[in-house]
Parts: sequence; C-alpha cells; structure tokens
Amino acid sequence: MILSALAPVGAARAEELRLAVSRGPVSLPIYVAESQGYFEREGIAVHLQDCTSGRGCFQLLAHKQTDLATAAELLVALDSFTGSDMAIIATLSSSTQVIKLVARRSAGIETPRGLRGKRIATVRGTSAQYFLDRWLVFHEIDPKQVDIVPLAPDQLVAALQRREVDAIAIWEPIASAAMAALAQDALLLPSPRVYVQHFSLITNRQVIAQREADLAKLLRALERAERFIAAQPARAMQILNARLQGNDGLDKLLEHVFRLTLEQSLIATMDGQARWAIRQGLVQNSGNPGNLLRSIEPSLLRKAVPGAVSLVQ
Repeated sequence: MILSALAPVGAARAEELRLAVSRGPVSLPIYVAESQGYFEREGIAVHLQDCTSGRGCFQLLAHKQTDLATAAELLVALDSFTGSDMAIIATLSSSTQVIKLVARRSAGIETPRGLRGKRIATVRGTSAQYFLDRWLVFHEIDPKQVDIVPLAPDQLVAALQRREVDAIAIWEPIASAAMAALAQDALLLPSPRVYVQHFSLITNRQVIAQREADLAKLLRALERAERFIAAQPARAMQILNARLQGNDGLDKLLEHVFRLTLEQSLIATMDGQARWAIRQGLVQNSGNPGNLLRSIEPSLLRKAVPGAVSLVQ
C-alpha cells in the first residue's frame, strides 16, 4: 500500500521511497512503523512491496524496481563477488530460530541422524541452504549423505505433503505452514545455534547518494518501531498477525532480537558465507569476494541512531 499522509506542516512532501519487504516475522519493525504512522511522523512516504522471500526482494533491488530491500545478509555476501554497489545500511533483527527444519515422521525420521539418506528440500542460494549445511555438519552428517532438492519457497509445503521430499529447511512463516499442513505427521527438528541470521535493510550506492536524508528518516522510524516492539510485544504480535493473516503466539517474537544495529558479527558471518559459497559453486568467481566492508555502509545509521553502530572499519 502507499502511505500518503501529509508530511509535517511546513515540510516539503518527500518523494516516495519504495521498500521491498520479505513477508514474515522478520519484517515486523516495518509493519509496526507502517501501522503506527512512524514513517509519516518522520516526514517520509513509503511504498511497501511484498515479496515471498528476501531473495525476491533483493532481485527487485538488483533490477532497480525498488529503492530498498529486506533480506538476509547472505545475499549481499554472494553479491560481493560481482563487484556491485549493493550495501547493507542496517540490521533489523537477528535470529537463530527463524529458519527451521521440518520433517515427516512417516519418513522414518525421529532424530537428526534419521535424515541420513533422506530427501531434503530447500531454496538454493539462500540463508535456508546455508543453515541446512551448517545444521548437517553440526550433527555430524556429511551433506553428501542426503539428497538436497532445490525448490522455490512456494513449492516446499506441497512437496512435503505429497511425500516427494522427507524434510524441508525453510524460514518462517513457511515453516509454520508446513507444520500445520502435516499436523501429527510433522516433526520439528531441534535447531542448535549453528547460524545467526542478520535480517538486513539493503540498498545501493546510488540511492544512498541521492536519498541520504530520506534514508535517515526511514531508519529513525524503524528505530521507533523497534522500541514499540520492546515496550508492547502483545500489540506488536497483533500487528504481525493482522499483516500475515495468522495467529502465532508471542513465542514467535522471542525467536528474534529486534534491534536496529550494525555489529562486527555481521562481517564474520558474511566472511564465512563467502567461503561456503565458493565451496558450493554458488558463485562464478572461484577467487575471493570483494571487500565485504564495502558491502556495509554504516554512516547513515551512525547519524540517524547514535550508538547503533559497533562495527569496526
């Protein structure tokens, strides 16, 4: 929808910012900022573009069909091999639980080791695939011991129901949809702390140069939204359920740390992902990625929300 409220009296109405939003709990700060009118209060008009995945949002940004995108940091790590001008300007949230591994009990799976020799579907080249690889290694399962089936996000639940695959590794809310579809046949396998996803706000250097003031307003609105989430979690959950047309409990919020930030752990994660991408053949360049620090632009957040940046450059 287009937020068309007037800017504060005396302020010129800003050109609309297009923001591609990955559908899910990870985007809660954006949903809150919209519902509470925080964008308008900062004097900025924002047009939200729904995407089924961060990859879909990132592709809109790559094709200049949006000004900003929300996605996991992995996509920027992969993109660093191309020498593009994409940059993370903030992390909206972090989570070790947003990606889950859902299996069918009828496939004979009762424990993590039961996945050996099974067919596991995930979305290739995404944080879900990265999580799956790390999860398997943690449980001492060679990824070569499973049959990884690449599917689109909207194909996963149906494939699991039709018994075409034995398990899926996928983010919320698709993981919960799979659990509901399988009912008693569903098994949610434990997710140790194998991967911390940094759900990020991404744009390109051209937008940063042209819309610096508007991006700062956007960041201030999102910081206000995250304070709302911390102060009123029940109300924030209502906003999320209304947006996703679901009925999840407050435990879903506990799976995320909603804090607008840029931390050193982001670089460490992206460095590991870049090396993983080379091993997986996900990038054409078999050498080193570009300067990952260039893939992060902290100046906007540093000015908009003092104290939010702890990144060492």
